[in-house]
Amino acid sequence: MDQGNGKYNCPLILLLFFFLTILLLEAALVLFPFIAIFPFLLLVVVICFLRFSQVIEVSHSSWLNTIALISGCTNAIGLVMVGNFQVDHAKSLHYIGAGVAFPAGLLFVCLSSILTYHLAASTLDYWVGHLRVSLTTVALISLVLSGVFFIHESFLMQHLAAICEWVFVLDILVFYGTFAYEFGSVSRDTMMAALQSSTARSCKSPGSSSTSTHLHCNAERIAMI
Repeated sequence: MDQGNGKYNCPLILLLFFFLTILLLEAALVLFPFIAIFPFLLLVVVICFLRFSQVIEVSHSSWLNTIALISGCTNAIGLVMVGNFQVDHAKSLHYIGAGVAFPAGLLFVCLSSILTYHLAASTLDYWVGHLRVSLTTVALISLVLSGVFFIHESFLMQHLAAICEWVFVLDILVFYGTFAYEFGSVSRDTMMAALQSSTARSCKSPGSSSTSTHLHCNAERIAMI
């Protein structure tokens, strides 16, 4: 396979891999919830960290990227609580999980959509941004409708609220899967970019001279190599 074909086939393979993995983990969360909690969390955290590293590699560190990483990982914890603690058996934990997952998830998809347009360099990149904005809109609408239906005590309204919750959850999971498009270009340099950014921030300690800071950072870079 030549490099040109691999460039376009790799994102598709990764996309299928992420979708299949997420679907299998969702099924496992229903059948074997306590066994599947850690793999699901690990998968989402890895996805968020890879995206975080990739943004740093392309456009250096930013507060939007950092908040997106934190909100994405927080959303994963909330989704696990929502999926494993049902209203009929653990109402308090279910609502706590929903209170964590829904705002964090909405914040994550909003920031990720903004970063997508910020980093877009081709027409296809912008189309991916349009797709993510569409998914963000679906997440916002389902979240608002869930709140509207939830305040009514009738069985039908509560049932509709639950449906909107699951639409929101599935929409967020599909949003995670769209990162397979960018992950086709992930390399060792991508991970090193995040590590070097963290090292650079730790070097800038208050009260330290510029000379000592420069020497300290150079020593850490040499040790890393």
